[in-house]
Amino acid sequence: MNRRELLTSALALGAATLAPAAHAKKAKKFVEGTFPEGFIWGAATAAYQVEGAWNEDGKGESIWDRFTLVPGKILNGDTGRVACDSYHKYLEDVALLKAMNLKSYRFSTAWTRIQPDGTGPANQKGLDYYSRLTDALLEAGIRPLPTLYHWDLPQELEDRGGWPVRDTAQRFADYADIMARALGDRIENWSLFNESKAFTQIGYWQGAWAPGRKDPLAFFKATHTVNLAHGMGFKAMKAVNPKLKIGSVFDVSPQIASTESEADKAAAVFMDKLSNLWFVQSVLTGAYPEGVLPADRQNELLGFLPSDDKLMQADLDFIGINYYSRTRVWDAQKPSGVPGLLLPDTEWAFGDHEKTDFGWDIYPQGFYDILKRMQAVTGSRPIEITENGAAYNVGPDATGAIHDPKRIAYYKGHLDALSRAIHDGVPVRGYHAWSLMDNFEWAAGYSQRFGLTYVDFANDQKRTIKDSGKWYAQVAKANRTI
Repeated sequence: MNRRELLTSALALGAATLAPAAHAKKAKKFVEGTFPEGFIWGAATAAYQVEGAWNEDGKGESIWDRFTLVPGKILNGDTGRVACDSYHKYLEDVALLKAMNLKSYRFSTAWTRIQPDGTGPANQKGLDYYSRLTDALLEAGIRPLPTLYHWDLPQELEDRGGWPVRDTAQRFADYADIMARALGDRIENWSLFNESKAFTQIGYWQGAWAPGRKDPLAFFKATHTVNLAHGMGFKAMKAVNPKLKIGSVFDVSPQIASTESEADKAAAVFMDKLSNLWFVQSVLTGAYPEGVLPADRQNELLGFLPSDDKLMQADLDFIGINYYSRTRVWDAQKPSGVPGLLLPDTEWAFGDHEKTDFGWDIYPQGFYDILKRMQAVTGSRPIEITENGAAYNVGPDATGAIHDPKRIAYYKGHLDALSRAIHDGVPVRGYHAWSLMDNFEWAAGYSQRFGLTYVDFANDQKRTIKDSGKWYAQVAKANRTI
């Protein structure tokens, strides 16, 4: 008998001694892989990764439209100009969701479809596309869950300085206002941003993603502007309709000390603040985690002005969590390029255990651990898993079927861990697999396939549900892992 079963038995025995046997209630045994009644099952995509139609119907140029044309930045020179062609095939996407028994679709709206240069009045044809998608989802009994920003900043705003410039926060708030007015009558739940840490760090500090800058000082200013945009966008949408439920999506990872040394454990605490808390804690409280930037330089390095704490604070209605794997941390005291800031070393994939085809660690326990960690920060707010998944690059067999048992095993392990977290009190109400279909995977181009659906990019983006998609359909129908 394991510890959980022993504890359950002990509680049941104790209850039986306090009441006559005829009236004693038997404690319901937790069954791993089961989910609460009404749990929301869904799948996720993002605009630049699936839509294509990069310059149709008045759409403007985004930083990813520009960045993918820079030689050597994207594997095989791939771009998202066509991608999965969801701009034209969105009804096929809705049909896939319905075939998998899913009740929620997390997608993103492309800012440049709405405001081609990031400012001014709305482009009606862009709004019309998302209106058609919304209506198709609702007709199919599927909840629309749009994310306003999934990394595709209008190039014109980047030319003006991008996220390191405070004015970009106001531009985002204007865009949020437009979307709330246009679709708030039919869409209740909205996410403001996707993975603020990822697009600021990799885009402005490391330079591997759009816009391709390598400036740590610009990175920190960008983080503050994004946090301001959280608060300003939240308030703008609530002003349009106070009944809207507005959250944001945060990418998180357990930060594991490489050794038991005090230095390595301190480094892991530091990275937890920078990687897991820098956005969510700051947005919820209006204050940054202490001990990341030098206290006497923090306001200067961020561009933090009086009353910014109130400006960026947002009492988010729900929290989106993206989880893929864990991070190992060890003390290194590396110069960061920021005055007074020394950094640890980190490693995303480590050890000799099994990894995905992308080389990422498979670590379901980390899913449980990070959910408990984030619950300590976000409290009783509902959580939705907005991304979780794995790249396995198997293609069709001679019959056209796609057998991907490793992806099924990955999902089962993580869903079982999720069910334990829910049983242990984490208020998770929904789960979105990444991804509904194979798509443009940023710097990796089309080399990595995360989809529940196979997309034949050489044959008119033909969609075929994989074995994992069929398995997930059964999970969604039964509300438990199979």
